[in-house]
Amino acid sequence: MISVIQLGTIDYRMGLRLQQQLVELRKTGRIGDVLIMLEHSPVITLGRNADRANVIASQEALAHRGVEVFECDRGGDVTFHGPGQLVGYPIFDLREMISQEGTRKTLGAVDYVRRLEEVLIRSCTDFGIPIKRTPGLTGVWTTSTLSTRTEADSSPAHDLPSSREGKIAAIGVHISRAVTSHGFALNVNIDLDYFNLIVPCGIKSKPVTSMAKELGHELSLQDVAHSVSRNVGVVFQSQMLWLEDLESLLNTSVGVPMQVPSELRQIHEEDDTFLA
Repeated sequence: MISVIQLGTIDYRMGLRLQQQLVELRKTGRIGDVLIMLEHSPVITLGRNADRANVIASQEALAHRGVEVFECDRGGDVTFHGPGQLVGYPIFDLREMISQEGTRKTLGAVDYVRRLEEVLIRSCTDFGIPIKRTPGLTGVWTTSTLSTRTEADSSPAHDLPSSREGKIAAIGVHISRAVTSHGFALNVNIDLDYFNLIVPCGIKSKPVTSMAKELGHELSLQDVAHSVSRNVGVVFQSQMLWLEDLESLLNTSVGVPMQVPSELRQIHEEDDTFLA
């Protein structure tokens, strides 16, 4: 059974702290697997493998647009989160996954990421968007993005190839003692102009797109969240239980502090895996 909780928009600092507490609760067996879905206030995040040069906007430009910058302990490079993007944080114990043969097994890190990609592929397909994987790259890509280069586009983020692939979802995870955190970010109705502030995931050769751009209209984030939840259940072969809030998960408040630890990169020191 995977519990699902959809929160509203929260800042990234609180999102990090929430994940840390849920991971510890999962490691000690006080909660089962849980999928948190939410939106973030505008923020640029740098994974453990990030190149700071991929944040191409100045500090002044970021401050003008109200964009925070955080280092975090996921794998991967630089990405952006903001309103209109569905962010999913699976807190799963990979030792209790179900294999394709129907037996319990420890799911490997690469297989876990491939399952997340499959969830997102199925979810975009539910809305009629053609999706594929791109060899050698993590994430989910459209096969017919409408993005094109204009004369005014001169930043590396707009150095687009002749192909019409566009990245619609990013994945970056952290695994500690078989328990996952971080996860995926699916561009639903997000303002794509924010991605001009960075070189998304360090990839200069491909554009970023969204479900709204591909379809020509905005979608209900709730409808997309339900599609994602349903496909998590299919791909991970689990029943899904929607809960109203965090209190329902524990029958008590998780108690999310407002301050992030000073050293995010030292939260977990044992058996850590980071994948983008």
